[in-house]
Amino acid sequence: MGSQVRLQKIIAGAGIVSRRKAETLIREGRVTLNGRIVTEMGAKADPSCDHIKVDGKLVRHSSDKVYVLLNKPRKVICSVADPEGRVKVTDLVRVREKLHPVGRLDYHTEGLILLTNDGEFTRIVSQAGEQAPKVYHVKVRGTPDETTLNRLRVGTRLRDGTELARSRIRLLREGDNSWYEVVLTQGKNQQIRKMFEAAGHPVLKLRRIAIGFLRDGRLPVGQYRFLTKREVARFLRLGRSLHGEAEKTKVHKQRLAAS
Repeated sequence: MGSQVRLQKIIAGAGIVSRRKAETLIREGRVTLNGRIVTEMGAKADPSCDHIKVDGKLVRHSSDKVYVLLNKPRKVICSVADPEGRVKVTDLVRVREKLHPVGRLDYHTEGLILLTNDGEFTRIVSQAGEQAPKVYHVKVRGTPDETTLNRLRVGTRLRDGTELARSRIRLLREGDNSWYEVVLTQGKNQQIRKMFEAAGHPVLKLRRIAIGFLRDGRLPVGQYRFLTKREVARFLRLGRSLHGEAEKTKVHKQRLAAS
């Protein structure tokens, strides 16, 4: 038998919901342990042998956590399934564990993406924002003037009403087709392509070169490597920091409401 672990941690680790949402599900009586509804927040289970269900669906647990950094090629989809039969990021990583991508890179974008079977790790990286910015190199047609770039930096609204987040942009190389570095802390779907397209400078090439502190220029396109224990620990520490900030914000709001 394995060790006893809190239910909310097991559920979050399976990638179903965040730990906080898992606590809500337990309080609402939507979690069962070996057929019995559990509402106690301190309840523990052995994920290697106990049967845990959320809304009647079995929680599948993998004891071996895997963390992979992949340099995704173009024309590879960031998904675990594709009805069109295109190559998926999970096809490029040869491990027996069932992995999922952390976030997305669109079909025609190349660059760094994380894959894991650790749901809590996925949540931490996805919510990291300023503490783990995504850095891109983008080649666009022409050279936007500074007024246009400033408008893109502060965020812009597209004609269809889509709000694009703030970004940091700096020129790398100017020419008929210019290269820029773009840093996003709150990326929207295809944000970089959409914002340069709206400015009249379509994207010709786009690649992600960094995820927070992870920069791996020596990793060839189409290849992957496993994260080191130190790298994983650094992301997990970031998660504890984010949780602490969230608790401070919660207490502050409660004090304001009571005043």
